Amino acid sequence: MTDSDRKVFIQAFGCQMSVRDSDSLRSLAEDYGYVETKEPSEADLILITTCCVRESAERKILGRIGELKALKDRNPDLLIGVCGCMVQQPDAVRSYSKRAPHVDLWTGTFDYDQFSHLLKRAMEGEKVIRVSPDTSGRTELAPEAQKGSLKASVSIMYGCDNYCAYCIVPYVRGRERSRDPEDILGQVRMLAANGCRDLTLLGQNVNSYGIKDGFKTDFADLLKEIDAVTGLERIWFVTSHPKDLSDKLIRVMAESHHVCEHIHLPFQAGSDQVLAAMNRGYTARDYRERVAAIRREAPQVTLSTDIIVGFPGETEEDFQGTLDLVEQVGFTQAFTFMFSKRSGTRAAELPDQIPLEVKRERLSRLMEVQNRKSLEWRQGLVGKDVEVLVEGPSKKDARRLMGRTRGNDIVVFEDPGTGQDLAGQLVHVHVEKAKSWTVSGRLNTLS
Repeated sequence: MTDSDRKVFIQAFGCQMSVRDSDSLRSLAEDYGYVETKEPSEADLILITTCCVRESAERKILGRIGELKALKDRNPDLLIGVCGCMVQQPDAVRSYSKRAPHVDLWTGTFDYDQFSHLLKRAMEGEKVIRVSPDTSGRTELAPEAQKGSLKASVSIMYGCDNYCAYCIVPYVRGRERSRDPEDILGQVRMLAANGCRDLTLLGQNVNSYGIKDGFKTDFADLLKEIDAVTGLERIWFVTSHPKDLSDKLIRVMAESHHVCEHIHLPFQAGSDQVLAAMNRGYTARDYRERVAAIRREAPQVTLSTDIIVGFPGETEEDFQGTLDLVEQVGFTQAFTFMFSKRSGTRAAELPDQIPLEVKRERLSRLMEVQNRKSLEWRQGLVGKDVEVLVEGPSKKDARRLMGRTRGNDIVVFEDPGTGQDLAGQLVHVHVEKAKSWTVSGRLNTLS
């Protein structure tokens, strides 16, 4: 086999940070002659980037790793690597490697800067296990991985210092550290020069960017500088922690040209008692105040959120506070979860765990309210013309195109059939129909 014959298949589980890691690892594999394939059966190298936020996700990943044994049996030369958060858990890899001896390479989040060397060792026939403790020194990898992509993401910081009671992230991603602003801007300019028009800035809590590291540039300053980069049309960021969302950042969003009018602002629970137990660092009133500040300064901004139901000790009154907040704020989208124990977190050991049937019932009620609010918002778009950045064919119907508004609404419309590739183009769509999560309409004009 020549270098040009090698193929790599990568599967990412979990958050956008995991997806971004996959881009970096793919680029490093390409340095050894691997070309990406979408078919694992064709691959000479399979890389899995993992998530461990919930134990259900971990079980799913372990099942996927088990399935890969059949491919290894058919092709003994196949290399399999498992990377990321799940591997980074203390002593986890010792158990995993015994359960999955067909895996050739195990490495955690603090060794990605060594990945190229680790892959070379695996290619030479060595079984490689490298899981270092938190070095707090990881740097961004392989920005060139996204050359030519319409959409790209850039990690502006790593780790988290918030230690929410239910979350494993600080233990597997490490303490918070921010990248140098000039390094970030250089990467953004390179991506924009190579075709990126839709950029997402990533961090566990982007609102605290630069503070701990003593940078003169805070997140609002960084966002303002990125807004001025030539070639970008859409700029997004995730995730914002409510306690660190500043008035300065809201003003920068209101005054910017390319920063999208959307904030993902998890509130998790509408009860002060539950928020305190979660160690979230704010009250329901604080959260409402931040929303009010957004609506005053930038009324066009839409909000999405994360919500956990059934946290230990949550009463019916506590849950009603969550429903009330959802009704009052009017989120356009919410990611809703039942609390599940995550080994290694404080919440897993808390008393007053909520029975599964109660959590299910509360989640159902919450989704009913949120689906109604989402539909109300999107029905308000019917009859309006909206600006859409076209991403490509609809996943459900290749004859139709899809894209997003600056408020992060998914818009589907008929392909005009001109033969012109509209991906990356700004168009105007007249909205005719609305569902809870998408709207559809007809193409009006190119912007």
